[in-house]
Amino acid sequence: KAVVSTQSTGKLCLNICVGESGDRLTRAAKVLEQLSGQEPCFSKARFTVRSFGIRRNEKISCWCTIRGAKAEEILERGLKVKEYELWKGCFSDEGNFGFGIDEHIDLGIKYDPSIGIYGMDFYVVLGRPGYRVRYRRKQKTRIGTKHKVSKDESQKWFQAKFDGILTNKKT
Repeated sequence: KAVVSTQSTGKLCLNICVGESGDRLTRAAKVLEQLSGQEPCFSKARFTVRSFGIRRNEKISCWCTIRGAKAEEILERGLKVKEYELWKGCFSDEGNFGFGIDEHIDLGIKYDPSIGIYGMDFYVVLGRPGYRVRYRRKQKTRIGTKHKVSKDESQKWFQAKFDGILTNKKT
C-alpha cells in the first residue's frame, strides 16, 4: 500500500467547558496541564447569555492541542474509558471524530479533592502525508478529493487501529 494513502492522527484537541470564569476554570486548566503536560489556552464567551449567567468575553473554557506520540497515548486512554465503542454519529464527513468522557479520573489521573471532577471532550483530526500543503505559509494549495480522509475511511481506521466497535445507538 502506498505511504501517501496511510492515515494517522494529525492532532488531538482536548476541551473542558466550565461555563464560568474563576476558580473552577483554573482547576479545570490544572487538570488539562496534568494530562497533557502543556499549558492550556482559554476560550471566551462570544455573547452574553443571561439564563446561563455568562457575559460576553468572559473566559468559560480551556483547551489544548496535542500532537505526535503523546496524542496517541492520551487518545488510547480516552478510548479505554469508552471501552473502544463509539457511535457512528461521532464521525464527521471530513473524517474526523470526537467523543466525551464524564470524569477525568477515569484517564488515570489521581483524584484530588481540591480540584474536583471534570468531564472533557476529545476531538481527533486525522490526516495523511501531504496535508501540510493546505496549511503551510508559502505556496498553499488545496488537497484533492481523493486524498482527503472520508467518513468511511476514518471509521475503518478506528476499527483497525483500536479494534473499535461502531454502534448505531448513542450511548
